[in-house]
Amino acid sequence: MTLHAEGDWTALTLDQASRQPLPAVGGQQANRIDVSALGRIDTTGALLLLKLMPTDGEILFGTRDDVRRLANLVAPGMTPHEDSPPPRGYLTGFFARFGQQIIEIAHDAYAMLVFTGQMILALGGTLLRPRRLRVTPLFAVMQESGINALPIVFIMTFFIGAIIALVGTNLLTSLGVEIFTVELVGVAILREFGVVIAAILLAGRSASAFAAQIGSMRMNQEVAAMQVMGVDRFDALVTPRILAALVMIPLMTFVGDLGGLLGGLLVSWATIDISPSFFVTRLAETVSIKHFWIGMGKAPFLALLIAAAGCRHGMMVGGDVQSLGRHVTSAVVQSVFLIIMFDAIFAVIFMVLGL
Repeated sequence: MTLHAEGDWTALTLDQASRQPLPAVGGQQANRIDVSALGRIDTTGALLLLKLMPTDGEILFGTRDDVRRLANLVAPGMTPHEDSPPPRGYLTGFFARFGQQIIEIAHDAYAMLVFTGQMILALGGTLLRPRRLRVTPLFAVMQESGINALPIVFIMTFFIGAIIALVGTNLLTSLGVEIFTVELVGVAILREFGVVIAAILLAGRSASAFAAQIGSMRMNQEVAAMQVMGVDRFDALVTPRILAALVMIPLMTFVGDLGGLLGGLLVSWATIDISPSFFVTRLAETVSIKHFWIGMGKAPFLALLIAAAGCRHGMMVGGDVQSLGRHVTSAVVQSVFLIIMFDAIFAVIFMVLGL
């Protein structure tokens, strides 16, 4: 059965009540609409026309090419939506989300491992062929990521050392062994806090900067242009940043150690009257130099993780600002997480080795 559409089918003239399936007349379902006598029509009318048609129906356009064009324009938006899945229970949904997060973490860890391997190979190739090294970007990154960060590293570790000494004196004085505050400050700063604070600041400053710089280059198609010109993206973008992080983090750790020890010295002097000369003498006599080298030994590994996280997330940036912001944030969060996790792993390893 054929129905004939007449009048104007526009947003201003259509009645909401008419948005119903085609009626059945005389027990027979209408399956065709003739629009040859139709008046004005806009996209709203074309959308309603398609909604009224059954799945096996047909529209008779006749000479109305304008109606045909509008129908073809709105037809892609008429794809049926899948029914929403039934709601999950709270416990089921929790475990489903937890499992999905575990899978994503596993995929991300594998991708991070692959990128780190590529990064180490590129770094090894550069060391074997020094001509590939771009010196100007290297020194620029060293200046920005390392030299400019030294004051804030010193200040932060100064306060960390002061807090350790303050808490230590309060506890140890009640036990009558306040003199051991020197050992507490020395071991804590040289072995753990000096390198960890330096690494966290390097992550906050450098991992975010690496991701933002490389990500903006990807957004502007500069990385693609490098590949077209035959320039290796790892040699141009990744290797200078790795070397800068590897070179600067020992210096940042050393400055952090000095700041932390100075903070502990001043608090010990002010609270339990340990003179600076006695503090330094007892520190040299009772705190083994191995704690300093353990802290310094962890620094390059943490720098490698920080550079890998920042550069990898920069390479993953898409073509929009939202992707850039998301990956910059992820670079910092992942770097800090890796710093804490690997520092804990190193602590267990050194404990097992008796160091």
